[in-house]
Amino acid sequence: MLNQTTETYPKAVLFDLLTALLDSWSLWNRAAGSEATGRAWRAEYLRLTYGCGAYVPYEELVRQAAVQVGLRESAARTLEAQWLQLAPWNGTKEVLRKLAPHCRLAIVTNCSKRLGEQAAGLFDIDWDVIVTAESAGFYKPDPRPYQMALGRLKVNANEAAFVAGSSYDMFGTAKTGLRTYWHNRVGLALVEGAQAPEIESPSLDALLPWLREFNSSKGTSTS
Repeated sequence: MLNQTTETYPKAVLFDLLTALLDSWSLWNRAAGSEATGRAWRAEYLRLTYGCGAYVPYEELVRQAAVQVGLRESAARTLEAQWLQLAPWNGTKEVLRKLAPHCRLAIVTNCSKRLGEQAAGLFDIDWDVIVTAESAGFYKPDPRPYQMALGRLKVNANEAAFVAGSSYDMFGTAKTGLRTYWHNRVGLALVEGAQAPEIESPSLDALLPWLREFNSSKGTSTS
């Protein structure tokens, strides 16, 4: 049961899954055979998914991105076979455990329903809502995945916050009206045209203090 005595937290916090909470970068690097190739593959995948709009099979986009950076299609099959080796970033489980008594928790992720639910299950959390690109019918940053999560949570955008893993998310959160914390663990550059988040940090250390002051803070962009 949520702690109703805490009035400053938002009603819900929505999380990107595969970059904000999980170290998917290391998994892609292993499947690719090197860090350089893995990062190129992952960057191409992000470009494809965030430019895709209406949902096409996630696994197909992963395969297509692999081919476009010179990898064999088997790299995509290796990635899927090792999917449950995804590891949470240090500190994420503790943050979620501390946050759970105060807010409803949701995931909004760009992947298939099957793989999204498997990855979400790596956390010992009873997620209130899990929205995948497949279930929404659209890839982020189209507003519809975020809006679906808010609708299922029965909260307004101004009553919720979003924790992004990539600055591509900022296009969608800006359209949706979600205040955003960018957990930029690997030091990605802000995508051209994306709105800066209220907070950008290589860790989640500043997340709980920010959320505790959610209703009173005006928010400034920091890095």
